[in-house]
Amino acid sequence: MQAIPQTNTVVKLDEPLRTRLTALSDLKSRSPQSLVNAAIEEYLTREETYEREKAEDSQRWQKFQQSGHAVPHSSVAEWLDSWGSDIELPCPK
Repeated sequence: MQAIPQTNTVVKLDEPLRTRLTALSDLKSRSPQSLVNAAIEEYLTREETYEREKAEDSQRWQKFQQSGHAVPHSSVAEWLDSWGSDIELPCPK
């Protein structure tokens, strides 16, 4: 496996945050850098997912505005009520 090149980025932390980071890194026996990397990775993944879902929602809304097609609540409720039963209904369209 090939190593991913690393670059330096300066992150300025206030003293209370730096103290907390240092304490947590000691508790976890991990470097502050590894905790910061993990936190940034988690944040980016969460925010990228949010933005992707927001774009999908916007596309669905535009499609609905153009077509006016929607699945009635009663059909969705009936479908959900069938979950876990011996006869699960197909997803309404």
